[in-house]
Amino acid sequence: MSETADRILAGNRRALARAITLVESSRADHREQAQALLAEIIHGTGGAVRLGISGTPGVGKSTFIEAFGQFLTAQGLKVAVLAVDPSSKRTGGSILGDKTRMEQLARDPNAFIRPSPSGGTLGGVARRTRETMLLVEAAGYDVVLVETVGVGQSETTVSDMVDMFLLLLAPGGGDELQGIKRGVMELADLIVINKADGDLLAPAKRAATEYRGAIGLIRPKHAEWRARVRLASALRNTGIDEIWRDIEKFRQAMGENSGLERLRAEQARSWMWQELTDGLVQALTQDRRVAEALPEWESRVAEGQATPGAAADALRALFLAQSKG
Repeated sequence: MSETADRILAGNRRALARAITLVESSRADHREQAQALLAEIIHGTGGAVRLGISGTPGVGKSTFIEAFGQFLTAQGLKVAVLAVDPSSKRTGGSILGDKTRMEQLARDPNAFIRPSPSGGTLGGVARRTRETMLLVEAAGYDVVLVETVGVGQSETTVSDMVDMFLLLLAPGGGDELQGIKRGVMELADLIVINKADGDLLAPAKRAATEYRGAIGLIRPKHAEWRARVRLASALRNTGIDEIWRDIEKFRQAMGENSGLERLRAEQARSWMWQELTDGLVQALTQDRRVAEALPEWESRVAEGQATPGAAADALRALFLAQSKG
């Protein structure tokens, strides 16, 4: 792991790709190796700008990220894109086609695109996106873009792992304020009305006015920053520079009074509790006595002989009794 860590810290892309595959593995021995690797590279993390990008399907997230990524690399910055694709509940598979949708950015030597399956994880991100973010930071990438699966209303987990949350919306969708729910609106630090060009420019301006009014009624997420609304056209590369300036202003504002440090500290604590919860669930399901009792309780619940709550209480008591023993 020390040799692999040294290669990652030196910016070796092949070592980085293999390390991400390692941290995404669910095998117990791979998890031990992954934690050892993260311990080796943790001192080289934390220097990147962490951005989460979400939006409804068809809003043009991939097109926007490609245009934005190329703008950043032209500024001399190294950009990593962590794109999360939804996994099928039936087969568990994912298309993972983000590299084909960002063809030009994928060829940029200063860009690194890593598609990952959500694996059934809720909140629009993959389970190991946080670890992957640390790895690309250690490899020297200046900006990390986390693209969520894009279902529109449940993309909230990403806000707990990035510095700034960008919400992309499209104009011309009817009642603009019904296009997305208040929950994700409250988490947005910057709202971008994409596709603001041609015949959609006028509807985009109207949508921007409506959203500015809406966010004015929402309590700011940070004391240092109030969410803004911007127009952009990823297709025509307009508005991209203004968005980057807003991101820089956000970082500057959050840097005052150690706001960014407090945000990341709280995110680290949240991450710890999530890992603890996931570990306990995994330990329970892998427990021998619980595994033996599980089919019977599932049958009783399915046949209406026991409530799901009673079954869960019984299985939990069985697990805790064995742990105490």
